[in-house]
Amino acid sequence: MRAPIGLILLMLLALRVRAFGQDFVLQLYDPSTLPPGSAAVQEKTEKTDITRISNVRVPSIAVYLPSKRLATGQAVVICPGGGYQILAYDLEGTDIARYLNSLGVAAVVLKYRLPVSCGCPEPWHAPLDDARRAMRIVRHNAGTWNIDAGKIGIMGFSAGGHLASSLGTHFDRGNQTAQDPVERESCRPDFMILMYPVISFVDPSTHAGSREALLGKNPDTALMTSFSSELQVRPDTPPTFLVHASDDQTVPVRNSLLMYDALHSRGIPVEMHILTEGGHGFGLGLGNPHVNSWTENLRLWLKALNHAG
Repeated sequence: MRAPIGLILLMLLALRVRAFGQDFVLQLYDPSTLPPGSAAVQEKTEKTDITRISNVRVPSIAVYLPSKRLATGQAVVICPGGGYQILAYDLEGTDIARYLNSLGVAAVVLKYRLPVSCGCPEPWHAPLDDARRAMRIVRHNAGTWNIDAGKIGIMGFSAGGHLASSLGTHFDRGNQTAQDPVERESCRPDFMILMYPVISFVDPSTHAGSREALLGKNPDTALMTSFSSELQVRPDTPPTFLVHASDDQTVPVRNSLLMYDALHSRGIPVEMHILTEGGHGFGLGLGNPHVNSWTENLRLWLKALNHAG
């Protein structure tokens, strides 16, 4: 009897851990200083278990590199979800990194500060600041890590998808006068992969928990508009791959539809896959071959994107 596709993939991923594995972890900022916007005193202690992280105090990236034989030159910074309250670090972080490594894609899992515990006067800046910094670090080290500096994307799940789309619409080209050479790098992602993302904070389809965690209970309209990615798409927002389940009861599929329309109407290449099942938070979808099919679609999209580039 043939083994289920999901089980086979899980076994392959387990083998890949031996071949690739987590190579190293880097802090995003100089450890002798506080991250930007953070208060000097943080009362909450970071908590980590096998599946989730909360109260992030020291933002960092975990870098997973494929073998040089398989490397495509592409890299992806991964933003796990968790409603801006926790990070689903394995399901939407390390598991995804190992899958991307199996495709020859370098993967960088971002442990970003959470607004509910960062101790920042304006906590909504912290996750985006960390995503920008992560992108700059990867681009700055591209040559050393066997990565093409023009083929670095951002990927996010749920609220992490909101963070990824925020970077894709609120990036800059770097500060050429900065003393820190990392800060001279562009933080523009070359592509986006948005998995069942939170997109809008003004549409009725919003995920209220993510909006409140990021912006507070009574945010003003200007702030909600600024963090509604479908309203912030710009001409140089990068090509995008979207996946969502139509039966998602947590983050309605309308979020992805809004983003698709905004990108498509501006002539930005966008591919969207809407699954009839899967609900919310399915990650790789290993238990269901239908849901897991998004991984093969992503492989083909990344391959086509790489050839186009």
